[in-house]
Amino acid sequence: MRFQGQVAIVTGGAGGIGQASAKLLASQGARVVVADLNETVGQAVADSIRAAGHEASFHFVDVSSYESVESLVQYAVDTYGQLDIMFNNAGIFGDGSHNVIDLPIEEYKRTIAINQDGVFYGIKAAADAMKGAGGVIINTASIYAYIADKNQFPYHASKAAVVGMTKAAALELGRYNIRVVAIAPGMIDTGLIDAWRDDERVWNTIQKAHMRRKLGTAEQVANVVAFLASDEASFLNGHAYFVDDGAASFKR
Repeated sequence: MRFQGQVAIVTGGAGGIGQASAKLLASQGARVVVADLNETVGQAVADSIRAAGHEASFHFVDVSSYESVESLVQYAVDTYGQLDIMFNNAGIFGDGSHNVIDLPIEEYKRTIAINQDGVFYGIKAAADAMKGAGGVIINTASIYAYIADKNQFPYHASKAAVVGMTKAAALELGRYNIRVVAIAPGMIDTGLIDAWRDDERVWNTIQKAHMRRKLGTAEQVANVVAFLASDEASFLNGHAYFVDDGAASFKR
């Protein structure tokens, strides 16, 4: 088993990329803490992992609160004795209705609090738990850390920050044998983009954003997450890896 004896936390584990990653890591031997704001769905994900014969538990987390993230990490250590993999995946996407001039300050602050501060809190708390034995921290960035789209200013800002934090944390935590990497997904078919499904024009545009003209799946991203967490990726550090079918590489 790839992760036999290891312990992983997945934030945003109730759905999408987080759920798929939690299930895959568990199926490959990890003891997984599914962490999310949504207690009902998050608990159901943990239950489904256990029903499949793997080890998992649920813990509530509000990633915009350092105390909540710190409590999550402490739960993993208290329950399983260690922490080897931290997947800082929880995040939100704007509704695309405001340009930077009209953008409500509170919407900006909320996006930064979850997408940017939440990753910082996860890095900080996980690194403190890992500094004795090492580990891997994986952060969810986005192709929108590198390319621009209309009316998504706070999302761009937060995801670009994730890339920068990944590089800086990798440099600072190397002495503790902690690797820090990120993924930069393209448009993935998850609940984050459900609001656009009913607009045929927008939905067709989204599907054409990739080289092979189709959306990615959460499971495809989870495969990359598992690889980055594994010993096979032991010399990968300090970078964000595109999982986007080339979306960031061509002009639409």
